[in-house]
Amino acid sequence: MPAQSVNGDRLLRGVTELAQIGRSESGGVTRPGFSPADLDAHHYMVREAENSGLPTAVDAARNPWLGPRPHPGTTTLVLGSHLDTVVDAGTLNGTYGVVSALEAVDNLASLGFLAHPVVTVAFANEEGARHPRPFWGSLAASGQLLTPAAATTAYDGALLRGALARAGGNLDAIEQAGLDLHQLLAYLELHIEQGPVLERERMPIGIVDLIVGRVQLEVELTGAAAHAGTTPMPGRSDACAAAAAEIVLAVEDLVADWCQVATVCRIEAAPNSPNTITGLVRLTVDVRDTDEGQLHQAADEAVRRIESIAQRRTVKASCTRAASSKPALTDAALRRSIAAAAARRAVPTLPLTSGAGHDAQVMADITPAAMIFVPSIGGVSHTPHEDNSPDDVVLGAQMLQDTALALTSHPGSLA
Repeated sequence: MPAQSVNGDRLLRGVTELAQIGRSESGGVTRPGFSPADLDAHHYMVREAENSGLPTAVDAARNPWLGPRPHPGTTTLVLGSHLDTVVDAGTLNGTYGVVSALEAVDNLASLGFLAHPVVTVAFANEEGARHPRPFWGSLAASGQLLTPAAATTAYDGALLRGALARAGGNLDAIEQAGLDLHQLLAYLELHIEQGPVLERERMPIGIVDLIVGRVQLEVELTGAAAHAGTTPMPGRSDACAAAAAEIVLAVEDLVADWCQVATVCRIEAAPNSPNTITGLVRLTVDVRDTDEGQLHQAADEAVRRIESIAQRRTVKASCTRAASSKPALTDAALRRSIAAAAARRAVPTLPLTSGAGHDAQVMADITPAAMIFVPSIGGVSHTPHEDNSPDDVVLGAQMLQDTALALTSHPGSLA
């Protein structure tokens, strides 16, 4: 018995209503992980699931699970993404995947018995926008969250432990969020592309074959604050000049020989006064590559360049690897299942490499994982200008649901 079509109106309504949670004056969304707005978004999805009669649960990592959890005697297909955002984000990144996953779980539940149960998850703190621990929820679910994460502090100095507790999680019981590998069939994630390829090629669906790896460095440059007018130029220890004038460009220059992309994404200066030499700068370096060895070599080179510049500028530099994720191949059998589902509806597809990181690459360490992309207008993401065609949004959700049905309708369907 085929599943019903995706309810496009309901799907788009869910995306629109979630866009109001954490809405900024610019029209974007600011919903960092474990913030009140993020928690409100989680509550919204739980209510939507309960209104459809689906069971819900929240684990110790603050991951909401919507639908039946994996249980003994079955293997479960997990569909999901995340609800947290960067600062002043768009309305679709992450959110679209969660809303579409719940739409699929709800529709498939109406069919009655499936060989494999299907569940939706909204992984917590995927972006790491406030608490620099991206992929928090999927790392916890996959049993890869290490104990030192307990000491993680937000960029504003707040401890993750307290933020997690206020959101209803429990750091002391974090291991209980880990999934039983023997109870997982696979993980599927639907996402906007966040890049220009599908739109440029006029293709409605992308099937991700490889997800890029990333190293994130937290850098602190300590100089000496002093009067901007009375302090002679020779002998200054200007942390801002060392950071903005040289390190930013030195990191960008890594792409010439060392990696695919590299960027200084975040800068804080203190005392940040208009007439005072900057004494302290904190910045974040983002390095990405699809080759794991090359990725770490590039990160090492970034540290070398930063320390060399700081020494020459008489500034003290401290570099810490705050987060890293390795490149991940998606599962070939899952890719074939997505392609077959698209072919049944005569929908053309394109293989794509993801330049953005996703929970799917974390889940790929413990279960077959794959991703479906839909075109992003202008390739724009992580800004209020992020947008996608409603028709593409609905089609992507249909592809997710069709693939999930094919995978769960009979035993051994992931061969």
